Amino acid sequence: MSSDEKPSAPRSLAEALRARDDASLAALLRARPDLVTPVPTDLTQLATRAGTRASVVRALEHLDRFTLQTAEALAVAAEPAAYEELLGLMAGDARDAAVVAALPGAVAVLREQALLWGDDDRLRLVRTARELLAPSPQHPSPTGLGPSVREATAGMSPGRIQEIVTAAGLASTHDSVSAVTALASLFSDRRRMGALLAEAPAESLEVLERLVWGPPYGQVTADPAARLRWLLDRGLLLPTAPGTVVMPREVALHLRGGHAHRAPEPVPPAVEAAAARRPQVVDAAAAGQAYTALATVEELLKDWDEGGPAVLRAGGLSQRDLKRTAVALDLSEPMAAFWVELAYAAGLIASDGEADERYAATPFFDEWVERPPAERWVLLAQAWLAGTRTPGLIGGRDAKERTLSALGPGLDRSAAPEVRRRVLTLLAGLPEGTAPTAESVLARLAWERPLRGPQRDDDLRSRLARWTLSEAELLGITGRGALSSQARALLGAAAHPHGPATDRGTGSPQDAGSPQGVGSAQGMGSTHGVGFPQGPGDKLPFHHHAVPAHGAGLLSPAERADASAAAVRLLAPLLPEPLDHVLLQADLTAVAPGPLHRPLADVLGVLADVESKGGATVYRFTPGSVRRALDAGRTASDLHAFLAEHSRTPVPQPLTYLIDDVARRHGHLRVGAASAYVRCDDDAMLNEILADKRAAALRLRRLAPTVLAAQADPAALLDGLRAMGFAPAAESAEGDVLITRADAHRSPPRTAPEPVPEGPPVPDGTLLSAAIRAIRAGDLASTAPRKPAEDAIAQAPGALPRTSPADTLATMQAAVLTGEAVWIGYVNAEGSASQRVIAPVRVEGGFVTAYDHTADEVRTYPLHRITGVAELADDEA
Repeated sequence: MSSDEKPSAPRSLAEALRARDDASLAALLRARPDLVTPVPTDLTQLATRAGTRASVVRALEHLDRFTLQTAEALAVAAEPAAYEELLGLMAGDARDAAVVAALPGAVAVLREQALLWGDDDRLRLVRTARELLAPSPQHPSPTGLGPSVREATAGMSPGRIQEIVTAAGLASTHDSVSAVTALASLFSDRRRMGALLAEAPAESLEVLERLVWGPPYGQVTADPAARLRWLLDRGLLLPTAPGTVVMPREVALHLRGGHAHRAPEPVPPAVEAAAARRPQVVDAAAAGQAYTALATVEELLKDWDEGGPAVLRAGGLSQRDLKRTAVALDLSEPMAAFWVELAYAAGLIASDGEADERYAATPFFDEWVERPPAERWVLLAQAWLAGTRTPGLIGGRDAKERTLSALGPGLDRSAAPEVRRRVLTLLAGLPEGTAPTAESVLARLAWERPLRGPQRDDDLRSRLARWTLSEAELLGITGRGALSSQARALLGAAAHPHGPATDRGTGSPQDAGSPQGVGSAQGMGSTHGVGFPQGPGDKLPFHHHAVPAHGAGLLSPAERADASAAAVRLLAPLLPEPLDHVLLQADLTAVAPGPLHRPLADVLGVLADVESKGGATVYRFTPGSVRRALDAGRTASDLHAFLAEHSRTPVPQPLTYLIDDVARRHGHLRVGAASAYVRCDDDAMLNEILADKRAAALRLRRLAPTVLAAQADPAALLDGLRAMGFAPAAESAEGDVLITRADAHRSPPRTAPEPVPEGPPVPDGTLLSAAIRAIRAGDLASTAPRKPAEDAIAQAPGALPRTSPADTLATMQAAVLTGEAVWIGYVNAEGSASQRVIAPVRVEGGFVTAYDHTADEVRTYPLHRITGVAELADDEA
């Protein structure tokens, strides 16, 4: 029985959507969230929006390779196409078993996402999708197929068509339409087409072989060679423009054995293992990287503690400041840029907003640094997972050929969170301790989200995936290339050990059944990983709103909190415990064999200079570092007591002498503010200073036996005397020694930068339920049959009902008595017009109170805002 004889067969996409249940509509709106913003008024508007070019392009970009190949095959099939025809195009004459098994799932995905509608005997792509995917001279089909015989001969003269039909061995016809039909039938008949090609010269077959997989167009001269003439005479090549010929689609499909694609890919490529290690080794390596990440971020923020680099006028960090930061961190510039961006994404640094704008730590840094190390790492990992800023782009150029700088504009890429999430989900699908090959990860991602058009190795998603693998290792998400246990917990992989379904057509229960299953979501999941926690729970202040995977479910807030807590529990035992001691050595160095307690590290950072970092940090004591501690208000006895308390080895005598010697000379010279002056009780020392040639730039002169005046400011005078080997101290106007303890510079309270979303966010369950109710109610109002009023004002089909005020009032009062529903047109206070189905309950005082079927609630409407009213037909009332 044909679909025309089936009363239930949909005649449009709107009718197909009308036949769906609420769960299926929810799946559509979840897979294509742009359709629900704003909420459509009815299913007809939803269908119209689903067919717009922007929405269809977005939906096609989120299909996996096999589902996209299925859509491409439908675009070159007949309109409408039977499922068997589509199966032939995808599986070929040999009926590839893997394609046969996977095709129902692909069709279900296309149907669920409203890119395809109709029963299996009348499958139709939405018009916009067919226009985007169908072949044309300007936009060849990804299948490599050209136009059909009917399309290629559209402008050909009837006489020429009859000549081709006769040369192909067919009987001439009385009209071009039947001739073209006969020729297309010949090319589509495997047996007759094989007999025709058996007569072809070998050189002619070689021409066909070069065109068979595309592009199907070729160039010919005004006087074609014999091998081309044989093909042109029989319509195996047809002219499309002067000097250009094309191979008809039917000819190519015969030569391809019925395949629309050279290589259908029904099964996603597997992620291959590069190495397998014990999970404990992986976790330990990742924990070591996590500790290094925390230390690096802390060191960066300490370097910027008194005020960081200036903000460029166009925003961002200058190349010079990035290079200086890289030197301070002992890292390469790209790595320094990554840590700067990560600290920014976590809300630890921001612009101070002053007139002389500089970067500085935020007040949240002081809170963050006091948290347990595992919690601090979770916040950094969450910021990286959710952030759309892409450090790998730094140093490149934007569309206007401007250099992209760290912390500057133009670094947001909305696809970054999804790619990171998906890469890590693929790693989570491997056995614990297994590291994948980068090439297999890239191949899998290319299958899950293929580029429409020529494939490139440098496309953004491939670069994002490569950066994800390297950045995950830096951050301690992975260890030796394998996903760590703490990262699995953070991703929620413990709750979703295998991620979404990816093996369509491999015998799983969800793949079984008829190809027309509407509710199946399989095939979508292969493109997206499980959700990841957006914030580490109540303990952490920032909750980044990451862009959810297209059509994928995210963890609930409770699951996010549990995942974060689990990651903290797993990581905490693997991080080294802070130490309360160092090992002093005779060469004026101190070795910290591990991380130090914060008070100890802060004091030691002032008293000594860091000489080398790693598993053990080496500090070196110098006259300058000791003087720095004395300038900060410490006394020599304080320093001796501090070292004796925190050293597991005896305090070396050279270090004791160094501290005493610097302390003895410290403050012997006093520098104060006049312009600037130097005073000292030892006039011999002042004579020594005046005699030193290095003091010439200070332009000193003696005011008194114990006082020198300088034509330099106090800071320059202090630096100059220290460069000459003296140890001066600054003093106040009252003559007291000034303590020059560094003051931390903080920006005003700032929130972490919000990720730039990739399109509208996936609606939550509450919004979906409300949207579907509104769409259903609006559809009821727009499709309910109405009784035409005898004296109704003439109106165009589909317009709001219009009746006189008296008729409107009379109809409402009658509906109250009978309890029947009516159809009204209503204009609200903002001037927005709508149509509604209401059941009036009371009419009084110029208002009608009614149960509004559209809003699913009782409402009151002013009668003067009702444009008109019509009774519903008897079978719908």
